[in-house]
Amino acid sequence: MISIEEFRNDAHKLVDWIADYYRDAAAYPVKSQVIPGDIASKLPGLPPEAAETFDAVFADFENILLPGMTHWQSPNFFAYFPANSSFPSLLGEMLTAALGAQCMKWETSPAATELEEVVMKWLRQMTGLPDTFEGVIQDTASTATLCSILTAREKHSSCTINQQGFLNQPVYRVYCSSEAHSSIDKAVRIAGIGHDNLVKIPVDHEFKMNVPALKKCIDSDLKQGYVPLCVVAALGTTGSTAVDPLFEIAQTTREYNLWLHVDAAFAGSALILPEYRWMIRGIEDVDSFVFNPHKWLFTNFDCSAYFVKDRDALIRTFQLVPEYLKSQVHMQANDYSNWGIQLGRRFRALKLWFVIRMFGVKGLQEKIRFHIRLAADFEKRLLEAGNYEILAPRLFNLICFRLNPSLNLHGDQLDRLNENLLQLLNKTGKLYISHTRLNNRYALRFMISQTNTGIENVEEAWQLLLEKSTEVIRENKIKPA
Repeated sequence: MISIEEFRNDAHKLVDWIADYYRDAAAYPVKSQVIPGDIASKLPGLPPEAAETFDAVFADFENILLPGMTHWQSPNFFAYFPANSSFPSLLGEMLTAALGAQCMKWETSPAATELEEVVMKWLRQMTGLPDTFEGVIQDTASTATLCSILTAREKHSSCTINQQGFLNQPVYRVYCSSEAHSSIDKAVRIAGIGHDNLVKIPVDHEFKMNVPALKKCIDSDLKQGYVPLCVVAALGTTGSTAVDPLFEIAQTTREYNLWLHVDAAFAGSALILPEYRWMIRGIEDVDSFVFNPHKWLFTNFDCSAYFVKDRDALIRTFQLVPEYLKSQVHMQANDYSNWGIQLGRRFRALKLWFVIRMFGVKGLQEKIRFHIRLAADFEKRLLEAGNYEILAPRLFNLICFRLNPSLNLHGDQLDRLNENLLQLLNKTGKLYISHTRLNNRYALRFMISQTNTGIENVEEAWQLLLEKSTEVIRENKIKPA
């Protein structure tokens, strides 16, 4: 058994290591350089019979596990979307872990419930969402989207599917763009609607949902006897961060009386900037909305802000109160376990509260604007260099591009060239970028959003890109255009 004093000493060592880690994060290979099986081969096959010291365990962490970590908190992390943290968030998370509270009901931790209410109101004000929305913290946007589709299903069926299953129910249809996140595919499967009933709507040249095509699909489904249920609009698609035309989509869902869910998982954080409020024109006709502070609002995973217009429909979908969870105050306070899938809930609001207070709204705005400026400068360099193509409009801080040094390269040749470039860049360990396909073209994704990324990190990435581009051109014996 570890004593209080032993814990105090070990914790001080750990905090010192964490501070050093953030100071030196740029020195680690950003993408882990191990191969499959490396880590497991160094770990014993049986658990220890006797207790081991913190120092022994931590030594193995440093020597065995750390080389197998990809460093998402490195300022040279430019891949995927961020899983950002920050010192205020870490401090809040430490307290959450120390308290170890089960925050499923008001009665099990009143402060957790009431802080969540307040923090969600703050986020609603900060992002310009209507006062008609009420919010709850989910673990991820995937869970929030599933909650939304389940709520749409139960509201349409008057909760008979929850009670009786799909017996004598119509075939429901859900609509999203062909660029929407895979969590929507997963949600329609879990909700019992069926993957074949997820209708992928074509996108325009900017990768936004084509609204006339949406209407055409809905009309076609109605003629075939299907029941259109829900549209999922994306504010910031996964591949290119395209923003679906919410106002036009909302007009359509109002015309056909469909549920409208908005997935703004990454880009929703930009709504704290007044200059990005154009994205939510039409928000008054939205039924549910989600964005992730754990992506671009510097709050460590997991923390997903989910807003609904009809809280009663949400609660009717999920409320289940066995005798052992009944209390005398359930009508006077929110029991957030009835607002989603899980019964057990972490005290996620605490770290978000720390972040908003210790950054301040202005500090958060400055950080996001800084990332956007860095991305605009990087895009300008690509255009001026001449060897690169921009493959999607840059709305925020993601640049989708490819190397194209010769007019004689096409299709698969260009794809292989850029895949080679990606591998060369990531093998250096000096940065980490990812890719996607846009219009069936292999695109490099350069995302500038890590909490501590600075001008110098982007400059180093640019120089490395030039170096490796020259190398891959030379290796493939490509003559410039």
